[in-house]
Amino acid sequence: MIQVQFMKPFYTKISGTKLRLVFAYQYFSITKDEEIFHFIPIEGKEMIVDLNTMQVENLSEVFVFQRGNRFVRLPLYQLLLVSNVHEHLMPLIENVSTHVKPAVQKEVYEFNEEVEGIVRELEETNLAHLIDEALASRNEELFQHLMIAKAKLTGGYAS
Repeated sequence: MIQVQFMKPFYTKISGTKLRLVFAYQYFSITKDEEIFHFIPIEGKEMIVDLNTMQVENLSEVFVFQRGNRFVRLPLYQLLLVSNVHEHLMPLIENVSTHVKPAVQKEVYEFNEEVEGIVRELEETNLAHLIDEALASRNEELFQHLMIAKAKLTGGYAS
């Protein structure tokens, strides 16, 4: 298994709800088979984290680590799966997330008269059926309850 030995971003920037962590030489190291490999920025060099979802966004970024003349290439998604990088990443995210206000998602609901009319018609039909069932079974209490519900639905008129 791969263990993160040291992970300190060289540069950190917050843009809206995105956190960019940029790594440089000797700021990120891993152990693999009890040997230490140091990060070298020849391919990928940054992690982008959405602070609302706490998800790393650039999972295809390839990080390269070196020990002597040997190299280990790890896509970020694989590094997240096979190492303890989360243990080092979470404190970094928590440090900056206190300064970020979460984005408020506004859901806009459009009023559609046709859909509203269909729903109202279905509710009235369903109530009429339930009232018929209550009458057929001579359940006066249920009948009274359903008549009150129908009055509310039709604006006070139980027709």
